[in-house]
Parts: sequence; structure tokens; C-alpha cells
Amino acid sequence: MPVPVPHQRTAVLPHQAGSVDRGCAETARAAVGTPAHGGCSEASRTPQGAPEASLGPAPLPRDLPEADLPRPAADRRLPAGRTAARPVAAHAPATTAEPVTSVTPEESAVEDPTAAAFAAAEPAPEPPAQGLTLLLIGEDPNNHVPEMWDWAGRKVRLRTARNLTEAERLLTDDVHCILLDLTPAEPAGREELPQGPSTRFGPGGTAIPARADAVGTPRDELAALRAVLRMAPSQAVLVLTCETDAERAADAVRVGAQDYLFRDELDGKVLSRAVRYAVERKRADLAQRQLTESRLRAQENARLERGLLPTPLLDGSELRFAACYRPGRSRALLGGDFYDTVRTPDGTVHAMIGDVCGHGPDEAALGVELRIAWRALTFAGLYGDELLATLQKVLENERSDDEIFATLCTVDISEDGHRAGVCLAGHPAPLLARAGERPELLPYEFGGPALGLLPEARWPRRQVELGAAWSLLMYTDGLIEGRIGEGTQRLGQEGMTELVTRQMASGLTGEELLEASVREVRALNGGELTDDVAVLLLDRS
Repeated sequence: MPVPVPHQRTAVLPHQAGSVDRGCAETARAAVGTPAHGGCSEASRTPQGAPEASLGPAPLPRDLPEADLPRPAADRRLPAGRTAARPVAAHAPATTAEPVTSVTPEESAVEDPTAAAFAAAEPAPEPPAQGLTLLLIGEDPNNHVPEMWDWAGRKVRLRTARNLTEAERLLTDDVHCILLDLTPAEPAGREELPQGPSTRFGPGGTAIPARADAVGTPRDELAALRAVLRMAPSQAVLVLTCETDAERAADAVRVGAQDYLFRDELDGKVLSRAVRYAVERKRADLAQRQLTESRLRAQENARLERGLLPTPLLDGSELRFAACYRPGRSRALLGGDFYDTVRTPDGTVHAMIGDVCGHGPDEAALGVELRIAWRALTFAGLYGDELLATLQKVLENERSDDEIFATLCTVDISEDGHRAGVCLAGHPAPLLARAGERPELLPYEFGGPALGLLPEARWPRRQVELGAAWSLLMYTDGLIEGRIGEGTQRLGQEGMTELVTRQMASGLTGEELLEASVREVRALNGGELTDDVAVLLLDRS
């Protein structure tokens, strides 16, 4: 006896079946003949008790040929002992069908593994793109709300809640708009009293409210709206009221609702447009609020950063001071570079410039800490190796990573201005320009390592003769690491020396000299410098 070979067929899943498929299944269970066109009667198209909207896709046309209709479940191969009626082609004459033994969906899934495998292999349909979702809050959730459509022509989904408790449960992130149905306002002079233990009675049995809730008092006609606004700060809110409450509707907009609607004028077109406009206005309000908060935060940060920049303390000194500072971070006033200048009571002028590796906010904060520590230690009488060793301890305790280090250059100028003690901690050597001489870099070989690299490091202090008239330029590596043109060549200390010499020869001094030098370095780099730049200039005529 030949073994029947199953043929691959397209299985129709229950959630994909339309009204025609359901009707065909009912016909198969009835064990009657199939009509010539393979269709089903009107009574069998909709299962009893099921709503029409839950039947999935729209029914196929009645005059569709038999070959184009989905095959019913009864057409699958049945177990031995069971027979099924073969479908009749549209062009063939009607014949008497063989008896049909009905098969329940449970039996079909168990006894027909081939069909079950085909059904399991059927890919799940992709979920449709979701549109707007509207949450209706009102005492009568069955109140008729017309159908609404969003910008893309998709139907707006509707959720209903009888009170704020249900609304809070239904309020999820996919809700875009809330429609609050305001109850009619109480007539003037009528005041409801709170019920329960909060009511006490005075002489003569007069009820006296023991307390008045700030939100739920009868005089607060927009208490429900205020509660909704607190509950849903990111969703658009519309209020629904009657024409006699126009004043209260306007008050609702002033409180925070996006718009109001009258029940008598409510239709699908008006409600759809109002919901779309309310959602867009809410998005614009949130964007404007975020922009305002960002601007205020930026202004506050700018005030903080500006307050952290140093103020030179050179009262009583004949030296002239100038500085130029450019952080590498965009829209920032403070970077990882830092500098300071103070004059101690003995008349010595102390100048310092440093650079924390990196130029982010953490490096900027660490630079400020080192600058303040340097000023405090300087006024305490420390200088040279002792001061740098103490600063290294501060760095080691304040840095967020053990690999963070800082370079530093300190200069202590005597009271008469003719001599200076210089300490270098991994920092570029200053540029000294004596009167009538070409500017030259101070020796670098006597310097020590950067702060934070070696625990027991030492930083020797070298004496330098300045002369009667001189200019001392201190800078960070951001000034010398800029590129020259489109290649990879850097400006370097030699290029910076030639650049500053040329600017001095043109007669520039002070801040004009620093601004012109930085501007030319940026021009050679072909744009903004990526690293922080700090330049400090001390002059003695």
C-alpha cells in the first residue's frame, strides 16, 4: 500500500485567518457539501459572539476563484479511517460530496505533524507602525469619541479611564495626549463639604470642614487638571467642556493645558486636528524648556569658570603682567592649563604656569586645585623643590587616575628684578628677551620630571640673570605643538622663538604681543588649536 506523501501547503494561522477562513472551518464541521465557488454562507462568516473588528483582514470577494482562496483546515491530510470532501473547481459541474469527518483544531495540531510544522515555520507578520495614543479621562468612559487619524493617516488609539487612579495606571510612555472631560461647574453659592472624619459639627448641628485640601477643595474647579499636569508632565493635555464653561476652559489653558474643546462641536476632524496640534505644541514647549535650561546652565558654568581664573596679585611691584588663555574644549572658559602670579611680603614676585595632561572638565578642575595650592604654599613661604614636592602630593591625592600627571614651571623674581630662580617639572623652558638682545630659550637640562611620575623626584632650582630691562615669556605646549600647514611638521620651540622675535621687532608688547602670537600660531595650524593654550608675559622696563 503506497504511503501518502504530504504536499507543502501554506498554513493559515489563527491570528491571520479572515472571515472567509473561519466560515470555511464552520462549513467543514457541519459535514455538508461545499458550494461550487468554495465560499461560505453569511451566517458562517462571523463566529457567534465575536466582534467584527476582531476578525483580522477584510473578507475576500465572493466571486474569487476557488484556486485563489486559502485552503480550509479540512483539506489537510487526515488520519486513517477519516475522509474529507475534495474541493470542486469553479468550472466543474457540481457533484455529490463524500461525507466529511470534522477535525477540531486541537486534533489537527496533534494528529497532523506535517501541517503543524508548516504552521510553525510560517513567519510572524510584522507589527504595523504605531500612531498616536489618546487617553480619555472622564466619569463616563463610554462617552462617544469619534475616530481620529494622525499625520500619516493611521488611526489614533484610544484608552479610557473613569478617574485619576485608572488614568495613572493606563498612563504609559506611548501615550501622547490626554483628553480630560471636565465636569460641569457647580452653580455659584453652592459648596460641597468634605465627607468622613474630616468634618466636625458646631453649635446647632452646623457642619464645619475640619480641613481644606489644597488640591481637592470645591472652589478649585481645575483641581483634576492640575493633578493630571503633575502626573503627566511630558504629555499634551486637552480639556473637554461645554460652551457654558468657556471661561473655565480659558483658565485651563492658562493653568497648563494645550487647548480646550466643546462637547457640542466635537467631531472626528476637529478632534484629530486638536490632538495633533496639542502634541506638537507640547513637544515645542519641552524643547524650548530644555533649551532655556541649557542656556542657564551654560551661563552658570561660565560664571563659575570665570571665577576660577586667576587674578594676579602684584600690588607694589614695578613689573607688568599680561596673559592669554585659550581652552581646547569648545564652549568652555577653563581647560587643563593653569597659571598664577603673586607678590609676597618680602617683595619677591612668584610666577607659575602648568599643564595637566588632557583638557577635559576633570583636568580643568585638577588644574584649579593645583593653582590654588601653589598660591597657598607660596604665601606660606615654600618655593623650589619643597614647593613642587608638596604639589606632587596634592596631585597624587586629587587625580582620578594614577596615569594623570602635570607639568609645571615656576619663576621667583627678586625684589630688585635683576635675578630669578627657575624650576622646571617636565615643562618647556621660558623665553627670555633682554634689552638689545635676541630672545632665547632658557636651558632645559636642569629640569626635573613632571609631577605625578616619580614618587621621590627632585626639582633643582637654577639662578638666572635677567638684567635691568627684560621680557619673560612663559607658555604651555599648546602654543608649540600646532602644525605648520597641511603636513605633520610642528611649530616647535624654535619656530615659536622666531615668531615671537618677529612680533617684538614690530613693536608689539604686553597683551597685543600675546594675542598676535596666538593668532599667527592658529593661522599656521590652519584653524583652531586642539590643545589648551596659556601664555604668560612679565616685563620690566
